Amino acid sequence: MNMLDMPQSSSTPLIRFDLAERKMRISGESYPENSFGFYAPVFDWVKEYLAGADELHLDIDISYMNSSSTKCVLDLLDLLEDAHARGAKVDIVWRYDTENPRSLDLAEEFQEEVTLPFSIVAATE
Repeated sequence: MNMLDMPQSSSTPLIRFDLAERKMRISGESYPENSFGFYAPVFDWVKEYLAGADELHLDIDISYMNSSSTKCVLDLLDLLEDAHARGAKVDIVWRYDTENPRSLDLAEEFQEEVTLPFSIVAATE
């Protein structure tokens, strides 16, 4: 299985998986021209990974996302929620900018969409 390592650009987030920690990190801003095309390889990778593994930690630090990216992140959370329901050890840490009140609101809205462990923490940078 190939590792997931998508570099950050001015309109797309960094998406990287650390096998040792079983952690996927998504950070940066997300407003690609074609969000569904951008996130499609991520969905494929997560599906393949979770078919053979029972642990994944998602660490999200997105400072801005457009509406189509929001839909894609919700689809990603659905994949994790399904894995959690099957008994996989899945959790999410969502980092928010303390100087942007909308950032915390967005994190709370995503948290309401899932039943798996979901922590909201203030970003340290």
